[in-house]
Amino acid sequence: MPSLKEIKTRIASVNSTRKITSAMKMVASSKLHHAQTMIENMMPYETALDHILKSFLSSYDDQESPYQHPHKQLKKVALVVFTSNSSLCGGFNANIIRLLLKVIDEYTEKVGKENILIYPIGRKVYDKVKKLGFTPQGDFSTLADKPNASECRTLATDLRHAFAAHEIDRVELLYHHFRSAASHIVTREQYLPIDVSLDKLNVNDRDLTRIDASQASLDYLKEKGGHGESVDVHADYVGVNLRSDFIVEPDVETVMRELVPKELNLKMYTALLDSNACEHAARMIAMQTATDNADELLRELNLQYNKSRQQAITSELLDIVAGSQQ
Repeated sequence: MPSLKEIKTRIASVNSTRKITSAMKMVASSKLHHAQTMIENMMPYETALDHILKSFLSSYDDQESPYQHPHKQLKKVALVVFTSNSSLCGGFNANIIRLLLKVIDEYTEKVGKENILIYPIGRKVYDKVKKLGFTPQGDFSTLADKPNASECRTLATDLRHAFAAHEIDRVELLYHHFRSAASHIVTREQYLPIDVSLDKLNVNDRDLTRIDASQASLDYLKEKGGHGESVDVHADYVGVNLRSDFIVEPDVETVMRELVPKELNLKMYTALLDSNACEHAARMIAMQTATDNADELLRELNLQYNKSRQQAITSELLDIVAGSQQ
């Protein structure tokens, strides 16, 4: 059994650790509040713009974006991976790295390891990529701590130009999607070419007050004769919004040229904000768990200390009584 001095020393050590984890939890909670405000302000705008863009591309078959259609051959792939710069955030980094390894194995069979380009955002994935034998396509570690729309726009522009020039045939984003402080979804999202499928969006296609369109409504209109016609809606489509006819000013080409890059820039920035919010949430939960474990350990150590102290006192009393009887 450890001595009273050893138990007391350990209690002091656990107390010191608890103060650190409690402080880190409070700091992470403050940063999470700021990050959550940013993502909540950005997400509705990005989601609405994404739906408008996909509705627009689906409605105008004669107008195409250079970022819309897949290349004929898949030769080179780019992966943009979001992690953190530091540890103590539970399984946040491990989950993304696990997904990255899975994606690398998948594309190694298709295009070969040398044709996989990795853009690491965060020191953890940067170091992992180098250990795997890949050459990181830049160092974006500052973005992990301080999300910056301008740097995201630069990265998104470089990827767009590389895709348009057929230097890259596909771009994917690997990140955590923020739902709440306790719910983070590891997400693998196709960035380029643009996926124009509307049914993947989290929108209510049966809300007649909406001004956007669903994939079902667009297919139905095309089948019945195109835009602007008066059609009798089939029973299966009752309540499905059919407002897919856009009034375009100044012209379709200008809108496509301006809208598509803007949406791609926003998607990159939103993924970064998602990842940043999830990092702080994961660290807050990890530090709260560590603090709770320290509290439990302190209770056990205090109980053990009191028992040992009581035994020592009892032993001394027995020695005194035995000495007085002699």
